[in-house]
Amino acid sequence: MEKVVMSSKNILICDDDEGILDVLELILEETGHTIIPEKNSLNVRSLIEKKMPDLIILDLWMPVLSGDQILQMIRTTPAYKHLPVIMISASRDGEQIANDHFASAFIAKPFDYDNLIAQVRKLI
Repeated sequence: MEKVVMSSKNILICDDDEGILDVLELILEETGHTIIPEKNSLNVRSLIEKKMPDLIILDLWMPVLSGDQILQMIRTTPAYKHLPVIMISASRDGEQIANDHFASAFIAKPFDYDNLIAQVRKLI
């Protein structure tokens, strides 16, 4: 995996799988970004308000609030609707759901690290 330094941005990552959160945090911290990890999807709205992330990486299937519900909230809130959101999922129909809810990008799990970094670079 190539180490690429970009200007530091805040990236909010929400995934209920702690292992995936840890891996994404490690990968993206290597690129010089500040990572805001969150397991509980109910906390995403308040984290957006407090931290104003430059990018959100969102798991599609989570308990309580799913990624598509969070994305719908983001896209219908004028202050956040232009936030770039990468939807991640192992679901076969994940890409279609991400497109239907206007995700900025979709990455299938298990993900290719170079593709992930390229998508992040493209969006911020």
